[in-house]
Amino acid sequence: MKRLGTLDASWLAVESDDTPMHVGNLQIFSLPEDAPETFLRDMLARMKAEADIAPPWCYKLAFSGFLGRVVTPSWKVDKKLDLDYHVRHSALPRPGSERELGILVSRLHSNPLDFARPLWECHIIEGLENNRFALYTKMHHSMIDGISGVRLMQRVLSKDPGEINMLPPWSVRPERTRGSKTDTEASVPAAFSQAMEALKLQADMAPRLVGAMNRLVHSARHPEDGLTTPFAGPVSVLNHRVTGQRRFATQHYQLERIKHVSHATNGSLNDIVLYLCGTALRRFLLEQEGLPDTPLTAGIPVNIRPSDDQGTGTQISFMIASLATDEADPLTRLQNIKQSTRRAKQHLQKLPRKALTQYTMLLMSPYILQLMSGLGGRMRPVFNVTISNVPGPEETLYYEGARLEAMYPVSLIAHGGALNITCLSYSGSLNFGFTGCRDTLPSMQKLAVYTGEALDELESLVLPPPASSAAAARKTKAGTGARKAPGKKATPKTGS
Repeated sequence: MKRLGTLDASWLAVESDDTPMHVGNLQIFSLPEDAPETFLRDMLARMKAEADIAPPWCYKLAFSGFLGRVVTPSWKVDKKLDLDYHVRHSALPRPGSERELGILVSRLHSNPLDFARPLWECHIIEGLENNRFALYTKMHHSMIDGISGVRLMQRVLSKDPGEINMLPPWSVRPERTRGSKTDTEASVPAAFSQAMEALKLQADMAPRLVGAMNRLVHSARHPEDGLTTPFAGPVSVLNHRVTGQRRFATQHYQLERIKHVSHATNGSLNDIVLYLCGTALRRFLLEQEGLPDTPLTAGIPVNIRPSDDQGTGTQISFMIASLATDEADPLTRLQNIKQSTRRAKQHLQKLPRKALTQYTMLLMSPYILQLMSGLGGRMRPVFNVTISNVPGPEETLYYEGARLEAMYPVSLIAHGGALNITCLSYSGSLNFGFTGCRDTLPSMQKLAVYTGEALDELESLVLPPPASSAAAARKTKAGTGARKAPGKKATPKTGS
């Protein structure tokens, strides 16, 4: 048996009927031009015929009851895994639209996983318009985080459109890296050894951790310090109790558009993502007459996994930043977000890598305690919304000759946080996945539309007009003596 780490085990501890702790990935493929009518049925048969199940797909909980999940969480290999249960074939009424796909994924993501089995499901969905199909995979967060999930699915795919007879996701084994350690066994000596190592590490890192927590306390008392702290955000419609049913929406951008804006504003790509989300949330809450006077805050997972680490456990830290939703002026809002993220990064960078897991547990402990105690959604939130940006593969990828068109993350939500926004880059695009509570956030799909309009607005403010428009404006001015084009007056000098 393999014991779970503390952070992985925490996702099992907070699992409930209303807050299932699984994450998902939606991949949309275009069928090969010469694909036969039975392409998907044949592909599914080949996938199910592969009986070699690799970790973590073959793991199930050693003790599936509540006490087993909370007190003695550990994995064991399921030697009788039922692929007919875990791998399922669905169809949309042809031609299935993006909206109908979103409705189906929302329903599939609402269903909890069976804790008596390995904690994953894979759904092949045919009937999508324009000769496409989708693959929706979900796995419990105790088994995988966003970065490792993307790397896991990336290893399944190929850069070669001509490759066939490929392994299914559950048969692709992690790559062994030089010097990597094997998983710790769930034995008493191993537990004692790890406990002693943890105590030594905590003793060594205690001064750094105390210093980090002191900085948070100081910033909570002195907001002008610029470091956004836990509980700094207001209570909003996003921060009440949630139910088990989910909504899912998507938005798709060319990555180059966002990079142009980030360069023009001297900001990072993450700053622009936060700006788009904050601007969309401000408009969404204004329409509902529920915009707080103080800015909403975002909890932002930060990857601390080494680039060559192919493991699948949770290895993230966390930072909190302001979304400046109280600021009406778009450019001032962006500047406030940039300042907040810069201060949060400086705070995190003062900690050594070995201390980041302990720091994350300290920072997230109020959030986890809220959920375990039933106080989540009944008191001030630790932060208002979770926003993640996960880097994905840069190359175009294929499975059995089918071209991967887009990948969308489908995340989890919990009491006190009815919305999760996760972005995933792939082959020159940035794909937003909005996961929300069906009952707490009606019309959540508007947020996807509003982020698109927020990008249009920001481009008009910080980027010069297209050369053709500028030439036409100059021609008009020279030929008629017309007044200066309004668009030129609105273009600021930010980033130039």
